[in-house]
Amino acid sequence: MDRKLPDRKIELPEKVKWIIRRLEEAGFEAYAVGGCVRDTLLGRIPDDWDITTNAQPRQMKALFRKTIDTGIQHGTVTVLLDREGFEVTTYRIDGKYEDARHPKEVTFTGRLEEDLKRRDFTINAMAYNDRSGLVDLFGGAADLEKGIIRCVGNAEERFSEDALRMMRAIRFSAQLGYEIEADTQQAICKLSGNLCRISAERIQAELNKLVVSPHPERLRTAGETGILKVILPELQQAMETPQNHPHHCYSVGEHILHAMQQSEAVKELRLALMLHDIGKPLCLTVDEKGTAHFYGHAQISADLAREILKRLKYDNHTVDIVHRLVLYHDYGNGVCPDQKTVRRAVNKIGEDLFPMLLAVRRADILAQSGYLRKEKLENLEEWRKIYEEIVKEGQCVSLKTLAITGKDLIAMGMSPGREMGEVLEAALRLVLERPECNNREILQEWVLQNHTL
Repeated sequence: MDRKLPDRKIELPEKVKWIIRRLEEAGFEAYAVGGCVRDTLLGRIPDDWDITTNAQPRQMKALFRKTIDTGIQHGTVTVLLDREGFEVTTYRIDGKYEDARHPKEVTFTGRLEEDLKRRDFTINAMAYNDRSGLVDLFGGAADLEKGIIRCVGNAEERFSEDALRMMRAIRFSAQLGYEIEADTQQAICKLSGNLCRISAERIQAELNKLVVSPHPERLRTAGETGILKVILPELQQAMETPQNHPHHCYSVGEHILHAMQQSEAVKELRLALMLHDIGKPLCLTVDEKGTAHFYGHAQISADLAREILKRLKYDNHTVDIVHRLVLYHDYGNGVCPDQKTVRRAVNKIGEDLFPMLLAVRRADILAQSGYLRKEKLENLEEWRKIYEEIVKEGQCVSLKTLAITGKDLIAMGMSPGREMGEVLEAALRLVLERPECNNREILQEWVLQNHTL
């Protein structure tokens, strides 16, 4: 489907104009290049502005008062203007790639065309300045209008140079809603195994951008091209696991992708949905009627989620959040809630995560079959309403808001130690049952009556 680009002149920020003009006045060429040009053509505000020039690093450093040698061996100098940094890079030709990621060496060149043709995709290989206008040697603007992700030149060569470009193709497809051009996708199918040579940190960075994109379901393309077998084999297995059950109408993997589509673009939320049923293939059983069951899949999925995220080098905070959401994603299903039930649930799952858990459950329901969907959503809405009542009333659901503290117990004569923690936990259990007891004097009296100080 063709998409008409906004009919507008590219407006460069004043600081970018100044850098380009400074280089031109010194006899050099300079252009804004890459993603900033792409985003501006799409009517978006770029995150940053990159500049390319035929000036070499030492020449750039002589022209600008404040610079940082960001990647000077590859021709990149950061120019600082009022504490804002702009990367300026010399036109270059990449040498042989030996690790499927980085060129062994680069050669500076005086020709813009040579610099543009080493780039990954046509939509990222455009340059612009006010003097020359748009320089589009490989049809990037046309591909933007057609909604196509296509490699510059030979796709196999581009992906052989840098295997991460294959994930970038899927990621751009997900961010922009574009299709991957046939030859480009075929090259990914052929070379996807090379992603095993890319660091977990790089894989994670691309995966994060993909999962929070408008089209996280493009993970399906990652499966079709063989990428999932390398970076997330557990999800590939889920894509191949059917769910013959009244509550489901998709395979495990397709259910996961539909659930991700039903949620807000929050990283931890989308990761939790990506992994919430990841253990189902390991616990699939089929009864005599041919109905599939996945007993214990929440715990297995939570354990796998932790293992996967650690393998991909996620930070401990993210791992903890996602693990808890996956572990409890079925918690309370089918239970008619009251305030006591919800208080216990919030305490068990965590005040910080409970609203996100409700979002996980909603997305999960919307990605199931229509069987009892209305009743499931009504039940979930009841959970939400009661939770909001508890919050509004300021009811205690954790030690953080318990009216009695360790200092109070010490003042009453109790020595610090394990017993103190047990007393506070017991007091919390009381308050979860009877919220009216969350009063300092009431709890002190309860401690005196029930515990030896």
